[in-house]
Amino acid sequence: MRKALIVIDMQYDFIDGSLGTNEAQNILPNVNDLIDKKDYDNLFFTRDTHYENYLDTQEGKNLSVKHCIKNTHGWQIHDILNTDGAEIIDKESFGFNGWKGKLDNFDEVVLVGLCTDICVISNALIIKAFYPEIKINIVEDATAGVTPESKAAAIATAKSCQINII
Repeated sequence: MRKALIVIDMQYDFIDGSLGTNEAQNILPNVNDLIDKKDYDNLFFTRDTHYENYLDTQEGKNLSVKHCIKNTHGWQIHDILNTDGAEIIDKESFGFNGWKGKLDNFDEVVLVGLCTDICVISNALIIKAFYPEIKINIVEDATAGVTPESKAAAIATAKSCQINII
């Protein structure tokens, strides 16, 4: 059985930057513990990636806070996290549409990171659509939402879509 650990958007801007929260800071040790356990065959990190024209995009018009601009400090994965041996995926929207093919040989996927209610749930549902038989887990204490309420709503949505919450 092959397992992938997918760490979603653990970037400075989401942790202690322009969109940072205490909840995001608080999950750093839990995410690090899961990485350090090496209970997976492949490690992936996604990086939310925007450009200088961010405020002109649909997302920028709805969330008018510049963040994760490519090649800035805020775009970088937090250096407390061990990315050794990981495949780093830059994505320009909430979900990465390139999972098809990358996860063909996996039986289980574990998702952690930020934000539960936006990018984590988006990627979980994309993976579920491409791979309906893969076991998909979201580690609740290794994710944080924009708010505790929106995180709870995302967790409920995941459960209703047969995504495991562990």
